[in-house]
Amino acid sequence: MSNSEATYTIRSLIVTAVASIIATVLVLEFSGKITHSENKDHVPVGDFKAVHIQPGEDFRMSSKASELHAVCENGYLAIAADADPDYRGIVVDYKNRGVRCQRAPEAGE
Repeated sequence: MSNSEATYTIRSLIVTAVASIIATVLVLEFSGKITHSENKDHVPVGDFKAVHIQPGEDFRMSSKASELHAVCENGYLAIAADADPDYRGIVVDYKNRGVRCQRAPEAGE
């Protein structure tokens, strides 16, 4: 089949496919089939990993700091967002057990 005999152009097929995807998402959104949780209680704050470093071993990491900081919350390590310190989550292991921490002794203690 030559290009002159083609009923539809490639461009029209791509535009139709993109428009169909957008229309499907909009219909699902407006009909309430796509849900957005307003409850931040069980939403993960982030995904973390521990890196084991041997003494004398070089470890490379990004020089840019993350937008999170750690705090000791009721004896457990918590990660909080710099932008919203009230938005924090307890660090847990693969079995959902909290990671313990100790507060540094304050001056005079």
